[in-house]
Amino acid sequence: MTASPATRTPGLRRFLTERLPQPERCELCAVAVEAGHRHLVDTEKRALVCACAPCALLMEQPGAAAGRFRTVPARYLTDPGHRLDESAWEALQIPVGVAFLFRNAALDRLVALYPSPAGATESELEPATWTDVLGGSRLAGLLEPDVEALLLRRTDGRFECHLVPIDICYELVGRMRLLWQGFDGGAEARAALDAFFADVARRVRPLSEVGQP
Repeated sequence: MTASPATRTPGLRRFLTERLPQPERCELCAVAVEAGHRHLVDTEKRALVCACAPCALLMEQPGAAAGRFRTVPARYLTDPGHRLDESAWEALQIPVGVAFLFRNAALDRLVALYPSPAGATESELEPATWTDVLGGSRLAGLLEPDVEALLLRRTDGRFECHLVPIDICYELVGRMRLLWQGFDGGAEARAALDAFFADVARRVRPLSEVGQP
């Protein structure tokens, strides 16, 4: 019996064999990391990198790696006493119902981004407007540069504002880019967005419960 071309050719056989997915690795020490691992912000490359628990703890220490890597905190906070309204949202001029902003330490200013079919799109709004709308909030005062974000959403006349780890914001951007269909994102993207914010709502704690000023 004549062997099939794939059997005769080892170079082709490897493409027909299902490969097990490779585990993610800590980008500092290369050890394999589990799902739900911590992230660091590489402040030089403006990128998120995966980290094992020991490396994440190490990078929390002042002066570690000369400040290049910063561990993304795990806190989720909300301030029930701070309310956005329709006029405030209109002033922000965000073309979609979701945005997040963080303080870029290198630029020493707030950067505002929102999900789009192309990924994270930066708002070109003047920084002073962001300050006028959100600068007086206690959450804005607690925001850690580069590693935390204020996550905003408007839906059905309601407004949300939470302080969250910045890595989940980029996770949301990636999910929306993958699912986006049509002009408004489509039903699947909206369902994913609802599920994402439901998870955030379960995680956030009011400032009064965590002893914040």
